[in-house]
Amino acid sequence: MKAKEYRELGVHELEAREADLRKSLFNLRTRATTKELHDVSRIGQEKRELARVLTLIREKKGKA
Repeated sequence: MKAKEYRELGVHELEAREADLRKSLFNLRTRATTKELHDVSRIGQEKRELARVLTLIREKKGKA
């Protein structure tokens, strides 16, 4: 998802997405450690997406 699409979501939806991203990132790291993950660049992509979501959550909570 792009940042523009995330801006349209509410705080609760963003927090749910944050939880999903954290679980996904954990699974990717586990798979990378056990040599099951072939595309390790996905870890960086997930981390950036998580950072976007966390930034938007902070922005929206600051306005409320």
